[in-house]
Amino acid sequence: MTTAMEHPTRTPEQELAELQEAHGRALFGFLLGLTYGDRQRAEDLVQETLVRAWQHPEALRSDHESMRPWLFTVGRRLAIDARRARLARPTEVGTDGFEHAPVAVIGDGHEERSVIALDVQEALTTLRREHRDVLVQLYYRGHSVTEAAQALGIPAGTVKSRSHYALRRLKTVLPGYGASAVH
Repeated sequence: MTTAMEHPTRTPEQELAELQEAHGRALFGFLLGLTYGDRQRAEDLVQETLVRAWQHPEALRSDHESMRPWLFTVGRRLAIDARRARLARPTEVGTDGFEHAPVAVIGDGHEERSVIALDVQEALTTLRREHRDVLVQLYYRGHSVTEAAQALGIPAGTVKSRSHYALRRLKTVLPGYGASAVH
């Protein structure tokens, strides 16, 4: 006959503290990358991941060499769920807040694409405002050249020209990425 003490329903506080001490920094760093550098979201996800560990002591009692893969998997799934919840209502992207524009990078290889997305967003800040405005219209809002021209109040030829020069500039600022990173 087993007792509640032999199979606790929650992870003891000391074990949880040891888990956080051993893996907390690495987990935070991993989640910081998945949240595009948003420290608050990463901290929240670390806490939620540890809550899951607290709620599932059986995971800690497995014969795995390290709990880090389990924690990273839980954290990644929580990050994906949180991102999906935020994307349920599209974020409006204005040219003034371009550095906060959402970039969907979920799926296989998402960590690498996250890094590329951060590099592209940083590179966009090096562009002149009128070039950046055109790219926002074409690539973030998905407008056609004609729609972008109407939204910006400029001729379609100017939209084409500005996008050409903006993309050419991005290719020089992002060496090694090729055209796929900026399209």
